[in-house]
Amino acid sequence: MKIFLGLFFSLFLFFSTQLKSLEKGKWSFVKTDEYCYIGSLATKSDLPSNKSRGEYYILVYKNIGNPETVIQIEAGYNYKIGSDVIVKIDNGKYDFYTNENMPTASWTDDDNRVIFAMKKGLELTITGESSRGTITNDNYTLNGFTAAYNKLTSDC
Repeated sequence: MKIFLGLFFSLFLFFSTQLKSLEKGKWSFVKTDEYCYIGSLATKSDLPSNKSRGEYYILVYKNIGNPETVIQIEAGYNYKIGSDVIVKIDNGKYDFYTNENMPTASWTDDDNRVIFAMKKGLELTITGESSRGTITNDNYTLNGFTAAYNKLTSDC
């Protein structure tokens, strides 16, 4: 079910202007008639200069009236299927998984635990491997995450 929701959500963002509301180093809140999300663009990435990729960001979203929140990471490239995506929040480490139906995205089965760590943390680093073997490390600030998350849960 999470994969289906992620696919729907990603396609909607891709074909809409909603993604333009995301900012580097800031947690933005967006509400539509059906769902809400908070998201941010990375503050830095170590992608080699001779490589390119699409948009990469992290989202936390939920349908209006549904208490479940889902974390989704977009890489901007196809992940190596079967590889783990590692999310480090300060000193904690969390495994995310990929799926061949949506090769640019990754999720966790432990959303609540990761969100708790995000609320307490200062920095989040995502390490992923592309289908071509390029490893990237993307850094995100967690400053402002708790306020954005509280708005997500109260207004959605």
